[in-house]
Amino acid sequence: MTTDFPNPDDILNFRLTLTPDEGLYKSGTFLFTFAIPANFPHEPPKVKCTQKIYHPNIDLEGNVCLNILREDWKPVLNLNAVIVGLQFLFLEPNASDPLNKEAANDLMSDRERFKRNVRAAMQGGSVNRETFEKVVQ
Repeated sequence: MTTDFPNPDDILNFRLTLTPDEGLYKSGTFLFTFAIPANFPHEPPKVKCTQKIYHPNIDLEGNVCLNILREDWKPVLNLNAVIVGLQFLFLEPNASDPLNKEAANDLMSDRERFKRNVRAAMQGGSVNRETFEKVVQ
């Protein structure tokens, strides 16, 4: 993973690039934006995926469903906890708390179809009439 600060004078807004080295999303490159609110750490950071990806916990607009970004946020948590949580979502997608219900249904009902859909989407293909951005080299 790498971080990038588009504006070096604004350390509260940055980008994180994740490239999983194992799991279904292995070799994909995923870009997230982080916006740290003024009352951090009492409020969680705002995190979005900039690409349209096929994932049960990331919707087609890039919103991320990670419990510590919502109801389970506590001021003792830090950005590292969020980054580890994002990494875990790519290792173990969670179909029980989905933002993308179609992907979650595929994961729960037909894991092989889910794997095929992940591969197709990562290659820039279409799944369920949605075209995805190519995220593998």
